[in-house]
Amino acid sequence: MSSKADKLGVSASFARAQPVGVSSRRAAIAEATGAPTSGVVPPSEVPIEALAHNPFNLREDLTDLDELAQSLAVRGQLQPLAVATRLAFMEAHPGQTDGLGRAPYVVIDGNRRLAAAQLAGLKTMHIHVNDALSASAADILESALIANVHRVDVAPMDQARALQELVEVHGSQAQVAKRIGKTAAWVSQRLTLLNLTPTLQEKVETGELKVEPARRIGRLPHEEQAAAADESINAVNPPRQRTRPTPPTVNAVNTPTPTPRITISTHSPETIADALTAHLTPDDLKAVTELLMNRI
Repeated sequence: MSSKADKLGVSASFARAQPVGVSSRRAAIAEATGAPTSGVVPPSEVPIEALAHNPFNLREDLTDLDELAQSLAVRGQLQPLAVATRLAFMEAHPGQTDGLGRAPYVVIDGNRRLAAAQLAGLKTMHIHVNDALSASAADILESALIANVHRVDVAPMDQARALQELVEVHGSQAQVAKRIGKTAAWVSQRLTLLNLTPTLQEKVETGELKVEPARRIGRLPHEEQAAAADESINAVNPPRQRTRPTPPTVNAVNTPTPTPRITISTHSPETIADALTAHLTPDDLKAVTELLMNRI
């Protein structure tokens, strides 16, 4: 039985060119799949059915696409998708072709835009072809991670899983940090989420357990994590301490109210985080976190 992707087929314009100097293996794959070879000048715009999602994409769920789909429908596509030819992808990953159908291009960066374009009913998309991106699974993961690491819409668990795959490829957190331009501490901090029990990982994904306490809880033994998570989830941030105003008197002199101070009696990161969480509003805590991350 043919899959839905197989039934879509490929436009003849992608299959008719057979350049000189193509290896027998490439020619055989091109003939079987209709994929363009390296001797064909890549197009800058293709039918949307000619594009397949990147199997190594770090976003496991492409959600919240309505707003992006509406923007694409109204304003059009402002940035081309970075893609590799199906032929290059198949040569680099012969066992990772499930789900590609017969699409001649694999999207390396821009999978969310592709999903939104499909939702919006777009017929074509602009692309930039770069077969070097499909050289290895590590390259694809790195390209996807580096492109998304500064975006707030990347789920923390997806980011952690992608980092773990890179560690398995490169052998150490230090090597991964060097390749993506981050510190080893930055990588280690995010990988602690994978030390959580499956139940707590699910709570991080749903947002029930916040990321910052989850990273701290991930350092604990599994048998201690549930209680720590419950405490964090049920904790209520106390209101900021305010100086009670002094009742006015006849000769009273108005003086400014002193600014509340946060006293931290230890240099332990966990205690510092607890103190800040207890005294700052969620918006202020988020702002401080972003400032600290920018300085790492």
